[in-house]
Amino acid sequence: MIRKNPRGDLPVIHESAYIDQTAIICGKVIIHENVFVGPYAVIRADEVNAQGDMDYIVVGANSNIQDGVVIHSKSGAAVVIGENTSVAHRSIVHGPCRIGNNVFIGFNSVLFNCSVGEGCAIRHNSVVDGCDLPAGFYVPSTTKIGPRTDLTTIERVTPDASAFSEDVARTNVELVKGYKKLSNEF
Repeated sequence: MIRKNPRGDLPVIHESAYIDQTAIICGKVIIHENVFVGPYAVIRADEVNAQGDMDYIVVGANSNIQDGVVIHSKSGAAVVIGENTSVAHRSIVHGPCRIGNNVFIGFNSVLFNCSVGEGCAIRHNSVVDGCDLPAGFYVPSTTKIGPRTDLTTIERVTPDASAFSEDVARTNVELVKGYKKLSNEF
């Protein structure tokens, strides 16, 4: 469902993107080309700051927002998701938040008030809260990264982890094409 927020902002969705009919895209959202938004995902830009303004939630080209993902923002802060980035099933990305290009965010992970650099891999059930994660870091499953985390203890992304992330992104771009063809059949 594509809908306006209470302020009247309507999402801007590139014609090549695929939005599952059970997903909700609401308000000041920009979705770029070849983006896959899976079943029951919610991308909602509807809160304003004290001045009555809000920034966009942006999903970059060739990225995928998988089943049950929630993307929202506190007090109208920006959420920017880069290109070729995967946000896996049931994850939460809550702004303010910036996620770089070629990032993988694993199942059930939570990101809030943070930035994640290009090429990072955040594995399943992890939390990144209140910190900036530089490019190329690997966050193992069930890890919590916060403002007091010593980043020198965090591993760098391995070639295997990068290959996995790239494969997920590539697979979902192919799903966009397949689902776009099917949508003409219903």
